[in-house]
Amino acid sequence: MSKVVLITGATSGMGELTAKNLAREGYIVYAGTRDIENTTSNIENINNIYLDVTKTQSIKDAVSIIIQNEGKIDVLVNNAGYGLLATLEEGTDEEIFNQFDVNVFGLIKTTREVLPFMRKAKSGVIINISSFLGKMGLPLLSHYNASKYAVEGIVDSLRFEVAPFNIRVHSIQSGLFGTNFVKKGLVANAQTTSEDSPYKDLVAHFVPIVAKAINEGPSPEPISNAVQNIIEDENSDIAIAVGGEAQTFVPMRKELSDEDFENKVKQTFGL
Repeated sequence: MSKVVLITGATSGMGELTAKNLAREGYIVYAGTRDIENTTSNIENINNIYLDVTKTQSIKDAVSIIIQNEGKIDVLVNNAGYGLLATLEEGTDEEIFNQFDVNVFGLIKTTREVLPFMRKAKSGVIINISSFLGKMGLPLLSHYNASKYAVEGIVDSLRFEVAPFNIRVHSIQSGLFGTNFVKKGLVANAQTTSEDSPYKDLVAHFVPIVAKAINEGPSPEPISNAVQNIIEDENSDIAIAVGGEAQTFVPMRKELSDEDFENKVKQTFGL
């Protein structure tokens, strides 16, 4: 029997590619989207389903529909997320909440809804799409960094809770890939990007570096491959660094002292 996979934020970028690849491999994929009316797929095994991770009822409804249709959910891929570009000082209350509402609270709520069915089946895989920025900091991304650090903490704790039920929990620490993240997945604080921001010199230097890395980055195909490998390999590593930045900085973070690592980041990005 084919495995049933639920992917949040699955109609663009990494989520969309992962949904298509898994469907082609024979998985039954439910692709969560906030814009169900304008989302179509002609690929067999992909079922678009309304799911907004900031709306608890939509999560409950989506999971209920999948259980009614398939009787199980074998894999959850928590992919929905975006980045807030703002200094810590200038981020607004609404921006702070929204960043965590999607990247952390939505992930928790979706996982919470799926777990009872995985526990009953004594089987399941939960894969959280995290970032190399869950292991290190960069300027103008404090809120995003904090949300991804939280995701890493969730993985580390949840694994202990669900291991007795044969449920695996993993993290994919993504680097920067050529997706539409800058256009659709990045929200900029108006004050931070204004000419009268006290941080305008930092913004002028650093934002083009990040934008270039994403806009000219490689295909996110390795993320999709990592998801499939985790599903199919029961002995998969807990956390997998994928992409140039992740494979460079995540191991370096483990090897160097805090001070030496910070100096290396400064040198790398000209800070």
